[in-house]
Amino acid sequence: MSRLSSQARREELTAYLCISPWLIGILLFTAGPLIASLVISFTKWPLLAPPKWIGLDNYARLLTDGNFWQSLKVTGYYSGVGIPAGLLAGFSIALLMNQKIKGIRVWRTIYYLPAVISGVAVARLWQWVFNGEYGIINVALSWIGINGPYWLRSEQWVIPALLIMAMWGVAGANMVIYLAGLQSIPTELYEAAMIDGANGWHKLIYITIPMMSPIIFLRLVMGIIGSFQVFTPAFVMTDGGPGQASLFYVLYLYRNAFEYNKMGYACALAWVLFVIILLLTALVFRSSEAWVFYQGKGRQ
Repeated sequence: MSRLSSQARREELTAYLCISPWLIGILLFTAGPLIASLVISFTKWPLLAPPKWIGLDNYARLLTDGNFWQSLKVTGYYSGVGIPAGLLAGFSIALLMNQKIKGIRVWRTIYYLPAVISGVAVARLWQWVFNGEYGIINVALSWIGINGPYWLRSEQWVIPALLIMAMWGVAGANMVIYLAGLQSIPTELYEAAMIDGANGWHKLIYITIPMMSPIIFLRLVMGIIGSFQVFTPAFVMTDGGPGQASLFYVLYLYRNAFEYNKMGYACALAWVLFVIILLLTALVFRSSEAWVFYQGKGRQ
């Protein structure tokens, strides 16, 4: 027994040594900064002077900060429209790309390409596309007698423009994941449904969507997290304008931290964002019991 115990201790020590780089990285680069940002959120720290403890003043200030509520409104609008649109677009394209036709792999590659282009490059590309005078979209609209708006200079059209850009990028990424899920659905289910007289709509509603619900659930959670962290398009293309119409939450957080030198207030904004995302994802997890289906387990 003592020999086995000694061997077990050596194996345990070896395991800890193997994972120690990861543990050190978590402590230094994740847990440490998280705790530090929480402490800083209770201080007034202009960066060029030592931080001063002010308690909950930063959080109380949020209640009367008009820019905070505007950034929350803009981000909520963007997320409320963009998340379901992205899910629907990706799923619809995946259904099309799941067909057995000649050259389908080429089309899959074309649809996925936007997902591999870097954010700044995409922002610069779409900044030109949305140009009100010579942008591709307005030129195309002029061919059918429609005067396109000044997309990025209009308070009414700037968020729809950014949503169009987001759909272009996220639909392909979602498509690949949905496509993998579609191809993993047992064909026996469709064959049995056909024998029972089910048409295409019935198979979609009663087989495809329930079997795909775990993947839809995953993309929904990731969409919530990603949409509340939008920064690059607003920073590069609009700088929050016109008239604060594209002042996204993370852009306002960035301004407070690195333009206004209000690091304590920026950390408070970050923790409020963390709580918002946590609550929304918790709500989605709670609701999953009613609509997410796992094969062999029923609804989870």
